[in-house]
Amino acid sequence: MLNNIGLPGILLIAVVVLVLFGRGKISGLMGEVGKGITSFKKGINEGKAELEEAEQEAVSDVKDVTPEKDKS
Repeated sequence: MLNNIGLPGILLIAVVVLVLFGRGKISGLMGEVGKGITSFKKGINEGKAELEEAEQEAVSDVKDVTPEKDKS
């Protein structure tokens, strides 16, 4: 059903949405979507940093527990 929309159909939908909601509402909505995307990316980056920190901590714990060989 949605395979044959094309550019004219998308433009028509955009115009209808603009007429129904107005420029101000759409602008505010897009601002909120942008903030949500930014927050999501920040959360992903913080999660990666936390995982890397935990991995480094685990590696350092393993190095601390591993017995060293005597050089006698």
